Order: sequence, then structure tokens, then C-alpha cells
Amino acid sequence: MTLRGWTWDAAMGPAGLGGRPLLEALAAAIPDGAVEAAIEAAGTRERRRRRSPTHLVVTLVVAMGLWAAESMRHVLAEVVAGWREGAGEQTRWRLPSTAAIVQARRRAGARLLRELFRAAAGPIATPRTVGAFLGGLRLMAIDGTTLDLADTPDNARAFGRPTTHRGTERGAFPQVRVVALIETGTHALCDAVLRPFRCGEAPAALRLLRSAGPGMLPLWDRGFHSCAMVRATLAREAHFLGRTRGNVVLRPTETLADGSFLAQIYPTPTARRRGEDGIELRVVEYALDTPAGPGRETYRLVTSLLDERAFPAERLAATYHERWEVETALDEVKVHQWAHPRPLRSKHPREVVQEVYGLLLAHLAIRTVMHQAALREGVDPDRLSFTGALRVLRRAIPRAQRTPPDRLPLFAPAC
Repeated sequence: MTLRGWTWDAAMGPAGLGGRPLLEALAAAIPDGAVEAAIEAAGTRERRRRRSPTHLVVTLVVAMGLWAAESMRHVLAEVVAGWREGAGEQTRWRLPSTAAIVQARRRAGARLLRELFRAAAGPIATPRTVGAFLGGLRLMAIDGTTLDLADTPDNARAFGRPTTHRGTERGAFPQVRVVALIETGTHALCDAVLRPFRCGEAPAALRLLRSAGPGMLPLWDRGFHSCAMVRATLAREAHFLGRTRGNVVLRPTETLADGSFLAQIYPTPTARRRGEDGIELRVVEYALDTPAGPGRETYRLVTSLLDERAFPAERLAATYHERWEVETALDEVKVHQWAHPRPLRSKHPREVVQEVYGLLLAHLAIRTVMHQAALREGVDPDRLSFTGALRVLRRAIPRAQRTPPDRLPLFAPAC
């Protein structure tokens, strides 16, 4: 199927509301029940009537990830525009000041958005999703990035900032490190770990394996490879396909028909010398040829998929390069959605964590809309425009406030 003549408005209906596909996608991405459960878990439900109740604060923080270049007050105005229009002159609700919005965010705290993200995030591909599986295994990938933060003493103290290798020059902004697990076929963020800039990515990647499980195939780059990573993945009953550094010792124990070979990996050099605590895996080595000539860089992959007939080496090599989809997904968050190099708004560490989770939830909403559209058209989600979907959401959310609240729970503030 071609995309000639295909548009987001045609796929979503007039203003994104025809047939309610957009509303259904948003409700699927961030269910109202999950919002209520997160509010209860965090203990942040308001005890008296406020102009900015907790439910509205959640809506605001997620919407901040859609209108990243706008002030918080402008974002709140966009969110409630259609609702206020429908309410008429009878409503006494007025747009809060910026200081009041900051206080409301502080009351809500960071745990609420973290709980909501953990509840809402997860794989969304179905067997009909093009390019999401390999031999029935769901393709996942792990990688990390950094986000610039508002340059305040509190943020610098909590998160740190980059320096030169000599440590004599400091970066312009403090930074938070985000390490994420995504579903490569849909770019859906399935889990994320936030850490100060000074913390490495590998320990965070190990923590992300809490969201791996049977039927999944995590992909990782050589910086994440370790015996602990392999062991933890197998403990979750998942398979893996990752790249290793050239200095990792992998002695062939059996050469297979497709040129790959079996080997043992050990937790320490001492264990390797003694032949103790080894884990059997399969090694695939290859180089990529380009129009400029034969490839000089050798890729060395390790995997738990030992059957060369079911998973030929050439197919595994091609599949490994799906790992780049995680970098594309993080680029969507950092560049297209957030509009880097603008730093995040929040001036205090707790609000930074809250804002980052709101940004990730907004990305999940966008990608859910894209996946629903791709399923209807029978195309690979990679062929749809992320910025196009972002524009659709920005246009449709204020208009969606004119619909009954039960049709769009998250974006129907009860003020």
C-alpha cells in the first residue's frame, strides 16, 4: 500500500474527532483509571476544592510535553480552551497565575507522574503491526540520552553537569540522564530510568530489564553488554541480541552451518580459566559493505537464539540494526517534541522529574495515535510522520473539550 494522498486529517477524521479514533487512542495510552490509581498511590488527591485539582495538574504536565515551546500558563489555556467555551459564562473558574500553577505542581509531586508512567507505559504492537516481531519475538531496544535542565543551583547540585575530559570546563546547563526501553516497531516507550548526569547508562539498563519478559527480544549496543546483562535477561525468560566489544573473549565451542558459532561467556577471568558459571550463547560476526567498498568495521553480536535454521545469521545481523529505532525514538522526544536545545522549564529537581515523565507520557500518547492510524491503513508505523501526529494532537485537544468528559477522560478537567 502506498501513502500517496494519505493525510493525518483523512486518517483521523475532521479535526481528529471523526469516529473518535483520536479520543480512543488517547484513552488507550493514558486511561483515566490509571490516572486515578496513580493519584491514590501517591496520596496527592486534594482535600478541598482548588482551582487546579490534581487531575488537572496531571493533564497540564502531560500537555507541557505537547506544547514544549510555550509557557505553563499558555499550555493550561490550550488544554481548557474548549472546556471553558462549552461551560459558558456561568463558570467561575479563571486561569491561575504562573505562581499558582507552580504551587499546584509542587503539591502533586514527582511520584504521581512516575506511577502514572509505569502504569501506562508498555508494548502496544499487535500481530498486525508491521515490523514489530522477529519469529514471534517482540523486538525491544535499550539506549540513553540526556536532557538539558534549567540552570539553577538546585538542579546543578542534584543532577550535575557535563565537563571536559580534564574537568576544567563545565557545560552550560545541568543535565538529567534518561535510559529507556522501547518497542522498536512502534517506538512506544515501555520503561525509563532517570538518573543524574554523572551516573552511567549500564546500571540503569540492568534496571530496565524489570520490564522484559517471555516473548521479547531486547537489542543493545556494545556499551551495555555484560555477563550480568545476559544473565538478568535470561532470568526474565527473555531472549537477547546485543553487540559486544572486541576485547570480550569468546572462544568457539562449535561452528554452525551459517558461519556463526557457539561460545561461553563468564562473569570474571577467573571463572573463565576454571570453566565455572559459564553461559552458552551464539556469536555472529560480520562487516557491512558500502558503495565505497568493503566494510572495515567488524560487528560481533551475541544472542540466546541458538538455532541457526530458525534464526539465520544474516537475518540476525539485519535485525540488530533495528536497534537504531531507539535512538530515533529518543530523538523524537528530545528534538522534535521538546525542541532542543531549549532546556526544560522546571527549576527544582522534583519538578524536573515530574516534567520528564510528563514528556514521556506525551510521547506515548503521540505514538499510540500513530500506531492506531498505521493499523487502520495497514502500513508500518515508521512510515508515518511524528511531527504530523504532534500537530494533530495540538489542534484536536482544545476542540476535544467540547465532547462529553467520559469520551476523553485525561483531557477533561473537572475544575
